[in-house]
Amino acid sequence: MTHQFSAVFFDCDGVLVDSELITHRVFREMLIDLGWNISEEECVRRFIGKSFKDQAPLIYKETGYLIDDGWIDSFRRRRDDALRHELGAVPGAINAVATVSEAMEDRFACVSGADRQKIEMQLKVTGLAGFFGNRVFSGMETPRSKPAPDVYIAAAEAMGVDVKSSVIIEDSRAGVQAGLAAGATVLGFAGSGLGYLSAQELMSEGVTATFTSMDQLPSMIL
Repeated sequence: MTHQFSAVFFDCDGVLVDSELITHRVFREMLIDLGWNISEEECVRRFIGKSFKDQAPLIYKETGYLIDDGWIDSFRRRRDDALRHELGAVPGAINAVATVSEAMEDRFACVSGADRQKIEMQLKVTGLAGFFGNRVFSGMETPRSKPAPDVYIAAAEAMGVDVKSSVIIEDSRAGVQAGLAAGATVLGFAGSGLGYLSAQELMSEGVTATFTSMDQLPSMIL
């Protein structure tokens, strides 16, 4: 069967797994411990879709504390413990990935800006790991993470496909910018709840189309 795209690349957080508010709750608690009484809304707005380590200068400006590898490791331990106990898949994501898997065979992957251990743990906890196998790519393992396109380019090269003929599923500004910079078609997931961009905001970032339910996705790309 011929498909309009050479490959399908799924972002992880907010697209496949409902992790963002859990992660940001832990991160916010640790920022408050440093003396930054940041609100939930501001924490999500400032940091969602970005590498926390890349935001070290901003955190230093607000707290006078320069986060280091030890602080990041402590955050990851607390975050991962919370995710193991609370995480679920985004509604409809498992069925959407199963449909894509059947149609695309091995020409789809999970491509995230997060660290590999977190990505793989989340896919396992939510029952998605079996679909992706070793087709999991971390922006932490490329020279630049999102919003740079490096991780999407690396994923396409590893899979032997042309990134420019692939489709990327994203929900954050940084992710959309990374996909567009790679030259791919980008579809924006405008989920419900704090942390998601609206369809209008995603369109203003340059996505080709938006959708509000993962149940809509297979018919858009297959």
